[in-house]
Amino acid sequence: MKKNLMFVTIILCCFLLMASSLAASAQEKKITVGAKNFTEQYVLGNMISILLEENGFQVTEKMGTGSAITREGLVSGQTDLYPEYTGTAWLVYLGHEEIISDPDELYEKVKEEDLKENGIIWLAKSNINNTYAIALTEEQAAKIGTTLSDLAEYVNEHHDLIWGIDHEFAERPDGLPGLAEHYGMNIKEENIRTMDPGLTYEPLSRGQTDITMVFATDGKIKKYGLKLLEDDKNFFPAYHLCVCVRKEVLEQYPEIEDILSPITELTDEIMQELNYQVDVVGLPERLVAKNFLSEHGYLD
Repeated sequence: MKKNLMFVTIILCCFLLMASSLAASAQEKKITVGAKNFTEQYVLGNMISILLEENGFQVTEKMGTGSAITREGLVSGQTDLYPEYTGTAWLVYLGHEEIISDPDELYEKVKEEDLKENGIIWLAKSNINNTYAIALTEEQAAKIGTTLSDLAEYVNEHHDLIWGIDHEFAERPDGLPGLAEHYGMNIKEENIRTMDPGLTYEPLSRGQTDITMVFATDGKIKKYGLKLLEDDKNFFPAYHLCVCVRKEVLEQYPEIEDILSPITELTDEIMQELNYQVDVVGLPERLVAKNFLSEHGYLD
């Protein structure tokens, strides 16, 4: 009887130890996901969270912070990973003035330097390039052309065209000043109207401005039926999106790279549509992210 009791006790203890070990293992898979404070980042941040949750991670979200705060959160260890853009890292965080338009070269340089200097690993480059773009209405594009060289020629012949751009683009070296110099455009100061980001679409659609700056994946491009001009002389830097992860986090959970591989398959067209569903249709970011992942077979 005593032997049976001892046997049962040993089995029970083993079971409890295994259960405790499994519970501890599950609790250890905790991760904090960050994201910036605009639509695309909210969608991507939710996409990352959902994929990690689907694979057994307990996710804490710290989304909705400005670019500098989001970056500092990763470097300081307050967050473990978030989606970032190669051009932003190169020009802003790493402090370079040289503009690199070749996306592969830029990615490799950012990847190497950020790991060496900050212990940040850049996962595979996605096909999203949320760079600056110059947009026209269909009517204006029919008159002006399809490239920035066409625009430069037209601007230099028609001095009354009004630019509607945000304050930052009006001053940045990779904004209007550099663009005008690179393409040889003669733009009069009085023809530039600066406004808050996101407010440039309405004036263009109403004919109050003729040319505007947009981000290539903005959902409002579809809403207003705008035409983006080809950067045929490769002025704008590449802003390819990647997931950035702290080195120690990826070493602890190397499976993260495979789990988040669907992010690398996103394109400008897909991202623009997802942004459109939030900004124009009005769907919640998490629902848009989950619908996309489900429809493309990334969720069980």
